[in-house]
Amino acid sequence: MDMNQLLLPVPSHAKFIDPDYYIWGASMVEDDQGQYHLFYSRWPKAYGHNAWLTHSEIAHAVADSPTGPYKHLDVALPARGQEYWDGLDTHNPTVHKFGDKYYLYYMGNTGDGKISKGFNWSHRNNQRIGVAVANHPNGPWKRSDKPLIDISSNKDAHDALMVSNPSIAQRADGKFVLVYKAVGKQKALPGGGPVVHLVALSDNPDKDFVKQANPVFTKPGEAFPAEDPYIWSQDSQLWAIVKDMHGAFSEVGQSLVLFESTDGLDWHVATNPLVSKLQINWRATGIHKVAHLERPQLWLKDGVPKVLFAAADENREHSFNVHIPLAAKK
Repeated sequence: MDMNQLLLPVPSHAKFIDPDYYIWGASMVEDDQGQYHLFYSRWPKAYGHNAWLTHSEIAHAVADSPTGPYKHLDVALPARGQEYWDGLDTHNPTVHKFGDKYYLYYMGNTGDGKISKGFNWSHRNNQRIGVAVANHPNGPWKRSDKPLIDISSNKDAHDALMVSNPSIAQRADGKFVLVYKAVGKQKALPGGGPVVHLVALSDNPDKDFVKQANPVFTKPGEAFPAEDPYIWSQDSQLWAIVKDMHGAFSEVGQSLVLFESTDGLDWHVATNPLVSKLQINWRATGIHKVAHLERPQLWLKDGVPKVLFAAADENREHSFNVHIPLAAKK
């Protein structure tokens, strides 16, 4: 697979932006009536970029085409009270339909609720992974009073400090593979570290996940090489698009890169690793460089990737989500 060769020029309508909100990661699912539902992170622009830690909410937009234009409809996972594990902040959604139900995976947290120009560590270190379940993308979404993936009690565990950014796929054998970001306590607090990615397995999409021992998307000598994996099943194996933080897996520096795996536990850089540089090829105006291209999410039709969704910005003053159409596999 050469994902870079599948990227098509982006029509102008395939950009979801709001003057009053930062818009970041977004994930889309199609309902049985052929309407497209986008679940996305947003927080008030007036609060600054780092308010994603404290004031993000997962909102819901709809469209009649996979690439939009999308129109905001409602907030799927609003703030619900500081006393809940996900009561003040919901972020980084990934939505899937398994069987006859819809599953919205996300990071949630709580904390002191204070807006900060820097990192609010009370919120960052309370990040946990949840899943909300619904019979239809319009909701209502049933949230749990406990995280789907919580930190490990062992202080030496890879995920002793916080867990975040879930991605999930179902293997050919029916097993669910969930990849997530984890931070340990080996390094000084409040930041902690190292930052790694771990895998958990289950026979169910919303319970009983068993954590696996070994980190994935690693590289010897690199403390934090990757972030934001999106995993999916295709051609009897698993694939992942990953944010390469600074060129650990490609020759172009920070970028989106491709990994592959037979079981979701052992991952290798693909033969053609580059998915995208930090740029968008607009149909009307050509290639435009961006400062960040992150949070990749795919929409698949009949098991084939059709649209790549990604968060983008030119600076930290504002952001949007771009919906990149994909050609058939070459």
